[in-house]
Amino acid sequence: MSERGPSVARLCGASNWGSAGAGAGNAGGNAGAAGQWDSGGNAARIRGVNAGIMDEQVLALVFRALNWDPQSLCVVARVSRRLRAVAERVLWRELCVSRAPRMVAALTGGAPASAPAAGRIGGGWPALAKLLLFCCGAAGAAVPGHFAPVSRFSKTSGRSFLSRWCAGDLLYVSDPCEHAVAVAADDVGAYRGVFRGFMRSRTRAWLVGHRAPLDPRVRCPYCGARVWSMTAAGLAPRSASRRLGANEGRLEYFVCVSGHLHGSCWLARLSDSEGAGSDASSAGASDEDDVEL
Repeated sequence: MSERGPSVARLCGASNWGSAGAGAGNAGGNAGAAGQWDSGGNAARIRGVNAGIMDEQVLALVFRALNWDPQSLCVVARVSRRLRAVAERVLWRELCVSRAPRMVAALTGGAPASAPAAGRIGGGWPALAKLLLFCCGAAGAAVPGHFAPVSRFSKTSGRSFLSRWCAGDLLYVSDPCEHAVAVAADDVGAYRGVFRGFMRSRTRAWLVGHRAPLDPRVRCPYCGARVWSMTAAGLAPRSASRRLGANEGRLEYFVCVSGHLHGSCWLARLSDSEGAGSDASSAGASDEDDVEL
C-alpha cells in the first residue's frame, strides 16, 4: 500500500452526514412509491434486502474475505450513519484482532474478541486501528504521516518508556519508523504506542497528581484528544533513547488522555555489527506483535 492512501480522517471512518441524510430520504421516498404500486410488497422486500446488507455478520464475512482491507473499510464507513456505527462497533475491532491478536488480547485483559468487555478500549477501536496501521510522522522534522506496511509493537519497548514511578503499567510501543531528512545528518524515527487501562494506570495517576499541564499545541493524531508532553513532565527515562537507538536528549513523546502514545527522535548512526546485534536480540522476543497491512 502506498503512502498516498486515504487520509487520517478517512481512517477514522468519518462520514458525510449530509449525503447520508439525503440518501436516507431518497430511500424512504422510493419505498413509499413501491408501496403505492403493489400494496407494500416490494417495499417490504427492499427493506429486507437492506437489513441483510446491514447485518453485522454479513459485513464481517465480506471483510474477512477482503483480509480486512483498511481502505475498503474506510469507504464503507462513509456510506451512511448505520454503516459507520457498525464499523465502529464491530468491524474496526475485528480488523485489530486480525492484525494484532496477542496485543489486543493483552489490552483487553485476555478476553476473547467476542466478549462484551472486548468491545471497549481506551479511545475506541477506530483509533486503535489507526494507531496500528498509520505512522503519524514527525511534525518537528516536516515528516508527513503515512500508512506503515509493517510495524512491530512490543511490551519490552513499552517498559523502556516507563519511569520507575510508573513501573507495572502495560504499554506497547512500536519500533521507530525511520525517515531520512535531507537537511540533517541523522534520520528521524517516529513511533507510537498504547497503554492498557490508562485511566487506572500509574502514569496517569502521576500526571494528575503532580498537576502536569496538558500541551496547548499538540493533539493526539489517533483520537484527537489532548496530550501530556512526557519529556516536559520529566517522565521520559533514558532507557527509551537506548531502546530506540536515539541520540541522548533528542527524544520527544506525548501521551493523550485516552492512553495513546506518539513521538519522534533523532536516530544515532549504528555500525553494521551493532545493527546485526540489535536485530538478533529482539528476533525471538515473545511479547511482540507484528502488524501488516
